[in-house]
Amino acid sequence: MIIVRYLFRINNDEETKRLEAEKEASTLVPHIVTYKVENPLIVGRTLEKLALLIDRNFVVSRIQKEGEVMIPDDNTVIGKDDLLLIVLSEEDEDAMKAFIGPIVEMDWEAIPSPIVSRRIVVTKPEYNGHTVGSLRLRMGYRLNATRLNRAGVDLLVTPNLELQMGDRLTVVGRQEDIARLASRLGNSMKRLNEPNMITIFIGIFLGILLGSIPLSIPGMSSSMKLGLAGGPLVVAILIGRFGHKMKLVTYTSTSASLMLREIGICLFLASVGIEAGGNFVDTVFSDDGLLWVLWGFLITIIPMLVIGIISRWYYKLNYFTIMGLLSGSMTDPPALAYANKVSGNDAPAVAYSTVYPLTMFLRVLTAQLLILIFI
Repeated sequence: MIIVRYLFRINNDEETKRLEAEKEASTLVPHIVTYKVENPLIVGRTLEKLALLIDRNFVVSRIQKEGEVMIPDDNTVIGKDDLLLIVLSEEDEDAMKAFIGPIVEMDWEAIPSPIVSRRIVVTKPEYNGHTVGSLRLRMGYRLNATRLNRAGVDLLVTPNLELQMGDRLTVVGRQEDIARLASRLGNSMKRLNEPNMITIFIGIFLGILLGSIPLSIPGMSSSMKLGLAGGPLVVAILIGRFGHKMKLVTYTSTSASLMLREIGICLFLASVGIEAGGNFVDTVFSDDGLLWVLWGFLITIIPMLVIGIISRWYYKLNYFTIMGLLSGSMTDPPALAYANKVSGNDAPAVAYSTVYPLTMFLRVLTAQLLILIFI
């Protein structure tokens, strides 16, 4: 990592700015704009027909008709000079302007109205995995969902967007209707402070069982196993993807997640040290010991340098992403800890989790295959 950094003269501050720009470009970040209706072609049409004509992701949060602010629904008819408060992605702003009318500056909060905007936290496990459309906000609560905040990132709300524990859903409507929805979704910060440890231990238990199942391969005299590394990994991926269908809540408080991560790294390093420490000195200073150390160094460093240079020079990847990529390709938790400390963001962890599963599979299975084939 350090060699790649100095080879390409990488500045961490510039990489942080570049990473933030890439995130904004790849995510439909909500953008709030007020439009004044001046296009005669849409006057007299409903919002449902307007959505079909424009064919873009947007939400009409509020509408002002003749000085009165109201919550629109699909059947709301658009009138001349109506003001529409629309939540959309920034790249669609000019297209909406050309289709609806000019952008105007307006402070909606300063207008006396029973319409308010509030954030509701999803804390009831039964809604984990449900889509926003299944809540029937407009029909059942006369509310509009404008955006959703997940892990500090604002997302544009679509009917097919799946809810997760800890999501913060911004809705617009009357106070009493918002209170009813808040009661339904939970909206209890105390609930988020409770770690859902049962899912973690279920995953560990099922992972150990899966890892101990022998896998027979035609032509091989012995069977293989995923082991304590591959088994829990497979189960964790399956629970993360399909856990909500089995009523398993995968949300864990930040403090519990950090604790498990640090304990896991400490136990890993301790076990490696105890296993290798007994014969380390005798092995290194034996006849071929230093030669094996040299081969191990070359086998480790050359692939990392090649991948690091190709990733930066050819694919133009962010340095923090490369750090996570190299850490994951070597299945090296201490390297990930170093990358997280240097970067100060989650880019290394995201890249690490992307390549780690495949690397771990190959590491577990390939080693057993080589033994069965050549020994």
